[in-house]
Amino acid sequence: MLILAGPTGGGDEHHGAPHHPERPARIGAVMAGVEDLRLGEELVTLEAPPAPVDDLARVHRLPYLDEMESFCARGGGDLDPDTYARPGSWEAARRAAGAGLAAAAALRAHGDGVGLVVARPPGHHAEADRAMGFCLLNNVAVTAASLTAVGERVLIVDWDVHHGNGTQSIFWDDPRVLYVSTHQWPLFPGTGRAVEVGGVTALGLTVNVPLPAGATGDVVRQAVDHVAGPVVDRFAPDWVLVSCGFDAHRDDPLGELALSSGDFARLATDVAGYAPGPGRVLLFLEGGYDLAALRTSTAATLGALLGGGDRPEEPTSGGPGGDQVRATALRRDRAVHVAGESAPMDL
Repeated sequence: MLILAGPTGGGDEHHGAPHHPERPARIGAVMAGVEDLRLGEELVTLEAPPAPVDDLARVHRLPYLDEMESFCARGGGDLDPDTYARPGSWEAARRAAGAGLAAAAALRAHGDGVGLVVARPPGHHAEADRAMGFCLLNNVAVTAASLTAVGERVLIVDWDVHHGNGTQSIFWDDPRVLYVSTHQWPLFPGTGRAVEVGGVTALGLTVNVPLPAGATGDVVRQAVDHVAGPVVDRFAPDWVLVSCGFDAHRDDPLGELALSSGDFARLATDVAGYAPGPGRVLLFLEGGYDLAALRTSTAATLGALLGGGDRPEEPTSGGPGGDQVRATALRRDRAVHVAGESAPMDL
């Protein structure tokens, strides 16, 4: 069963210039990928209500929320060279965040299935008090914080081609959240080094694996299995949330990794294996700007998680980055050790 949550229209009220890569057509491409699976009664769709301010305030500062609402009410504009807001953007962003909350609640109620948040704007670059990288509110962080508030332990796996700086900073010192990111390096936003390993009370619970341009699917899976896997096993999450960006696809115009849709299918299967049982895997749409790749990657990923569907592209292998992954494991272990030794002792 697929539980799909998102606002009607896919955030059409949030739109930039005609050439902007983060555009409403992205939702149509994802939905086409869902339709390709012909799920019938196994598809449950939810209309997302706006996320309550109390839920948003767990991860965003109240002055920022007030400022963003007022900015949109005044007509919006460009927040930076990449990120925009329009009169309808605040409502779209609140519904995008609310979609994650609704999907998590439905998964908990059903006790089965996989969730997919098909909403925009995306979220993983949004920090506690700053919009950036096309993102206004951090959708995955809002849902993760709602789960930790009731005592759950949350793993966030971010396989977007760009590092999720916002998610990392929000949970930097939170021992209830393990953040894992594979991403191209160097690339926007310039964060996500191997030595960024978390704060004093969450030391080692940030896992970054930067990868070179041209890295293929086998290298990304190696990063997840060998660098993150042992940390995940010790952490023992109650939920697995995925910042599911498809801009690591080889056809995407904003990145230079070389994955195929078949690679995302294998990654999804690997990551879902970290969940403690059914109904605890929830994907959030992040990047992905080639519409054809977005469609095929969506179908391949969900098909793998639901036990069916075609894999339109073969997984890739042989690209650069294997040595870098091994070096990353050593650098992060050393960084955790050094940070642990220098941490202040409780007296």
